[in-house]
Amino acid sequence: MPPAIFVFMCVIYVIIQMIVIFWKPTRKGEEKPMPNNHDIDHIIKVILQDYDKKRDVDKMDVFGQPDSKAVEDITHKLLNVIFPGYYRDRVYRSFNDRNRMSVLIEDVMYNLEKQITIALTYNEEYRDTDERLRKEAAKRIAGEFGERIPMIREFVDTDVQATFDGDPAAYGKEEIVLSYPGILATTVNRLAHELFLLRVPLIPRMMTEYAHSKTGIDINPGATIGKYFMIDHGTGVVVGETTVIGEHVKIYQGVTLGALSTRGGQDLRGKKRHPTVEDNVTIYSGASILGGETIIGHDSVVGSNCFITASVPADTRVTIRNQELIYKDGNGKEYSSAEFKQGECWCGGYGNDWVI
Repeated sequence: MPPAIFVFMCVIYVIIQMIVIFWKPTRKGEEKPMPNNHDIDHIIKVILQDYDKKRDVDKMDVFGQPDSKAVEDITHKLLNVIFPGYYRDRVYRSFNDRNRMSVLIEDVMYNLEKQITIALTYNEEYRDTDERLRKEAAKRIAGEFGERIPMIREFVDTDVQATFDGDPAAYGKEEIVLSYPGILATTVNRLAHELFLLRVPLIPRMMTEYAHSKTGIDINPGATIGKYFMIDHGTGVVVGETTVIGEHVKIYQGVTLGALSTRGGQDLRGKKRHPTVEDNVTIYSGASILGGETIIGHDSVVGSNCFITASVPADTRVTIRNQELIYKDGNGKEYSSAEFKQGECWCGGYGNDWVI
């Protein structure tokens, strides 16, 4: 058989196979579905009309607020600035680390200034000013923030040390920086807190909520936190806006430092609504400490699941007495907690500390 005929027959065979595989005949009386353009047009019209109701959700000015993706990118790059040897940069490559960091810092400052310029439209002082004045203010604010980064790094370094000292499961500080959610949430909060103090709208909360989405730890950027702060495990931790935390404080998963009530709504803005935790305090999992007048005195320990709405004196140990536990063996025989030598408190009988 001539080669040309053989090739032709192979092509015909392939075409027939494709028809057999992909062609689905339409049954008699069955019509192929056609797009209903009338329905689509009607839906579009209904939704666009809904935008005309002048509600908060109807705002159409996409470029009138900071770009969430840009803020996330700035946050990630700031983490690189805080920990220059831990986060890989997939954009800037250099054989000289100082040159690499110089380019990164310049990039962060430029983009942060752009986002602050937009955010200042939500600041009453700049709301009605022209863009030139907002740009000048944004440049000044970004500069002040940049000068505070060495101080932020000093605080973060103490947090890493406190976490290493307080967690026997940590085999090295590199493990803490690269994998611990508490350090990530605390570091982002320390960055956002300085922008909060500089009265930058929106961006600080966007940064901490980004960390919240990554770690499950919700720290408001308004919270004031001292050195050597440790969050262990971290999931479910909530720290309210007006919380004040001293130095060498350790908290565990599920702890809430919150407000007694938000019934007053916006009338409570700017008032002290969240507790103060003094130096050298440990708060174990699930504890809730509420109220702006509530103070946990220094060198105190708050046990798991405690619910506190009043101040605690210094050097105090707060626990909950065990509920009555009933144990049954395989034959249905019941035993009391006392028979198992279960302690009266939720500390489990390990002295002045809990085992987590």
